[in-house]
Amino acid sequence: MRDWIDLPEFMRIPEVQPYWQLLYHKRVQIAAKRVADFVLAFVLSVLLLLPMAIVAVLIKFDSDGPVFFRQERVTTYGKHFYIHKFRTMVTNADKIGAAITSENDTRITKIGRFLRNTRLDEIPQLIDVLAGNMSFVGTRPEALKYVKLYKPEYFATFLLPAGITSKASVAYKDEALLLTANEDIESQYLHTVLPEKMKINLDALKNFSFHDDISVMFTTVFAVLKKGNRK
Repeated sequence: MRDWIDLPEFMRIPEVQPYWQLLYHKRVQIAAKRVADFVLAFVLSVLLLLPMAIVAVLIKFDSDGPVFFRQERVTTYGKHFYIHKFRTMVTNADKIGAAITSENDTRITKIGRFLRNTRLDEIPQLIDVLAGNMSFVGTRPEALKYVKLYKPEYFATFLLPAGITSKASVAYKDEALLLTANEDIESQYLHTVLPEKMKINLDALKNFSFHDDISVMFTTVFAVLKKGNRK
């Protein structure tokens, strides 16, 4: 956790300071969070190596293109990085449609729909956790085009690493369904969904604890299993 003076200039603003003060007093828990992230990511990477290889083969058989989807995102202190996910859409999908995906998006491949529903497409983000660009729990990293439209208070989410899951992710696990009926899904996302998710993310920052992170991880697993059982 950086000292206030060491934060990037765009984050040293009144809207971010209260969140920094709260988190700065929890530096030990934040350090423990990073150690736990690394150990768990390493163990899971080893255990899931074979399943990941199988998924990679299925993706290659299902459609032309790379196994991984990589896109520039933003994490701690505004650092840019390229996120790792299994590709669930046709090649160059981000160039032929919106950055937000709706439930009936025709760009999603057959295997991609299964991977999305089970969240198996997120597994390669273990690479990003090991690299220190992400955490298991934290605000989901947004694409640059949306970060540029952030309100000043939203920059507080950059005080901690971006996450694979979060309370907002669980609350909006069916986000694609919410966006299906709207013709301009990007507008709906920016003006309705993103502000609501950010309220949850900012509240999570105010009440951050290592114990709460563990709770979110278990809640995420149960939410994914429950969603899978409905299909």
